Amino acid sequence: MRKFFLVVTLLSASTGAIAQQQKQPQQQQRSGTPEEQKACAHDVQKFCRAIMDESDLTILACLQQNRPKLTHACDQVLVSNGQ
Repeated sequence: MRKFFLVVTLLSASTGAIAQQQKQPQQQQRSGTPEEQKACAHDVQKFCRAIMDESDLTILACLQQNRPKLTHACDQVLVSNGQ
């Protein structure tokens, strides 16, 4: 009987740990090379700060809306990716 309670306790502890891990936000992978990300990081911070946690497509739309204000480096990233 003691072994049964030990097993149940261990199972419930491991289930709680898994549930806690699932609640933590997933770190989102971003598109583009590290160099491309670096080229646009300042522009994203400046013009798209409110939506930085959104999808890449949302950020891309924001950058496109602010196209005239982008740095040359970020603009070149968009051009080189057909945007």
